[in-house]
Amino acid sequence: MAPSPTSASSASRARVRVRGAVQGVGFRPFVYRLASRYQLGGYVANDAEGVLIEVEGAALTEFVAALRDEAPPLARVEAVETEPLRPLGERGFEIASSRAGRQATRIGADAATCEACLDELFDPESRFHLYPFVNCTHCGPRYTLTRQLPYDRANTAMAGFAMCAACQRDYQGPHDRRFHAEPIACPECGPQLSHDIPEIVARLRRGEIVALKSLGGFHLLCDARQQNAVAELRRRKGRDAKPFAVMIASEASLDTVAEASAAERALLRSVERPIVLLNSRGTLAPAIAPSLDRIGVMLPYTPLHHLLFHAAAGAPHGRAWQQAPVDLVLVATSANLGGDPIVTSEAERQLAGIADVIVDHDRPIVVRADDSVAMVLDEQPYLLRRSRGYVPRPVQLPHELPPVLAVGGLLKATVTATRGREAFVSQHIGDLGSAATLRFFEEMVAHLLAMLDTQPVLIAHDLHADFASTRFAESLGLPLLGVQHHHAHVAAIAAEHGVTTPLLGLVLDGHGVGSDGGNWGGELLRVDGARFQRIGHLQPLPLPGGDVAAREPWRMAAAALAVLQRADEIGQRFADQKAAPLLAQLLARGTFPSTSSAGRLFDAAAGLLKVCAVQHYEGQAAMELEALVNRPRFDSALWRIAGDQLDLSPLLARLATPGIDARHGAELFHGTLAAALADWVIQAAERAGLSTVALGGGCCLNRVLMTELMPRLRAGGLTPLVARAVPPNDGGLSLGQAWVAGLTVIEQASGA
Repeated sequence: MAPSPTSASSASRARVRVRGAVQGVGFRPFVYRLASRYQLGGYVANDAEGVLIEVEGAALTEFVAALRDEAPPLARVEAVETEPLRPLGERGFEIASSRAGRQATRIGADAATCEACLDELFDPESRFHLYPFVNCTHCGPRYTLTRQLPYDRANTAMAGFAMCAACQRDYQGPHDRRFHAEPIACPECGPQLSHDIPEIVARLRRGEIVALKSLGGFHLLCDARQQNAVAELRRRKGRDAKPFAVMIASEASLDTVAEASAAERALLRSVERPIVLLNSRGTLAPAIAPSLDRIGVMLPYTPLHHLLFHAAAGAPHGRAWQQAPVDLVLVATSANLGGDPIVTSEAERQLAGIADVIVDHDRPIVVRADDSVAMVLDEQPYLLRRSRGYVPRPVQLPHELPPVLAVGGLLKATVTATRGREAFVSQHIGDLGSAATLRFFEEMVAHLLAMLDTQPVLIAHDLHADFASTRFAESLGLPLLGVQHHHAHVAAIAAEHGVTTPLLGLVLDGHGVGSDGGNWGGELLRVDGARFQRIGHLQPLPLPGGDVAAREPWRMAAAALAVLQRADEIGQRFADQKAAPLLAQLLARGTFPSTSSAGRLFDAAAGLLKVCAVQHYEGQAAMELEALVNRPRFDSALWRIAGDQLDLSPLLARLATPGIDARHGAELFHGTLAAALADWVIQAAERAGLSTVALGGGCCLNRVLMTELMPRLRAGGLTPLVARAVPPNDGGLSLGQAWVAGLTVIEQASGA
């Protein structure tokens, strides 16, 4: 109930500062309505630090409490600061113009279409009926259409669309859901689609490939039930085996394609709308995820997506159709050529050889962003790729850091900039192997620093001198800090979880240059902030061919045979590989360097079991090996702990048994590896007097391994921590680099 009018003498005035994700989420209209409820005077405005309010009246305490308790669904209120002022006798309340200044706020992430907008989308009486760009303050594009802060229409991709009278009324109506919704638009004044929805669906039904402009770039779509269409998409895109994601009409269609737990369904429905890895029912085209038991599934997150499925359902009235399965399931993959970033413009030139039709619209994409990818681990979301829906949400740090920039590694690149107690990790950029991706990388560094209005005092990079990110860091002319790859993986987890005391780090990774210049990847570290100590590692295997060995698992299997003193078997076992006889000779001579990489251990197992000899995408061998597992099993005789090393050669010897069943071998490998790692870590923790262990690195994306390993560590009295805010693979590397760099600056300043 609103308070009764009070005399001016009982009124007080305050300046209220609200910090967090409070721009572009309907916060100013929310404040306006609160002020009306409590009969307060004053104003609210966006500025460089967030939202600034001056408010006067008798109910200030109730008003300030409601700012936190009733904030809009997309808002993230991190601080509410109040300062008493002298009353002015002000009674009216207004939304004032935005104020410029050094930026200390941020924009929200893109959000899936809300229920209220969906109601209007399918309501024949609504002026937004079947309009592909309907949105409000609770949903729609944010980050991908914002050029700079503050978040006002003039600073977004909507600047070129003048509002019609109806939209202007909504925009200026304090009690309207679109009050100051910057992307507001309708069929009269907003963006237009290049093709009719029924035509698009008809072409998909005919097996054609459609390039569709979405929020952060173009998708390539085809009918996921048509094997020929999926295979043709693979051929045109040059993507031999890497799995495709699919989009379904609604949760009602989920059971027709995949199995999902309650936690997985909640993740699918979340406002971020990631692609979620689920157990496949095998009802879609086999070419979608060859040799894998899981598929990536996502729900529609724009009105345009919903309209495609609506048309496929026969364009019924209302929304009841969303409660029943729709037979159309779409492959929805990033529109790009191999190695390049997702296409955002010039689609006719870039996609003409891939798509049969290109569906465009005239709202520009300012910032490109791929779909995010996640799974559920330990009943909580676990990111594989962090992008649309999550970025630019910062990671909250346990204390303030100086401004630093971290440029990540080579694969799955991201960059991170810090500002105070916040670390802003960019969206997934990709592998820095093409000129186009490098340009995107450089654009993201410039965009991130401009959005944050910050100047770094130190640049953190990987120790690998030949990484494109390292060379870029060197070109900036600022102080540099090289951070060891696996130290950065552990540091990212420590930063996210606010751990400022020493902890163990178990890093199960593909490759990283060690502080000794060696090839590391299966490491046990003691990490204390900006410092680390290598206290253990997997027993090394030869690395026959360097980077080639990472692409050809049969080579790692040959290396394992050589370690087992069975190099004479290599030529016969791998007779289909021309290089096998020579490789056997070189391995027998001890020609190659060695690696402690856990990723290469997975490759060796896959090669010995004949699961995957040559990889077409990173991690293929490990993923196909994992897909074979029904029930992990272990044998305690198949590992040894020798000093600081975990020796798994007995396990490899078992996998090298002639005629071993691949499924049995995969189950034995996963179960034994988990048991061996737990044994090794628990012993090391006891010696070190530590009870917390961070689990990081690309192999930690293996659900079977992690599901077996984490309970074992808990049973041994340890607290395992995993990455949640960023991926455990190299997508989170820049966060760890930034944490180490910031701590280093603090230590140097204090003379430590």
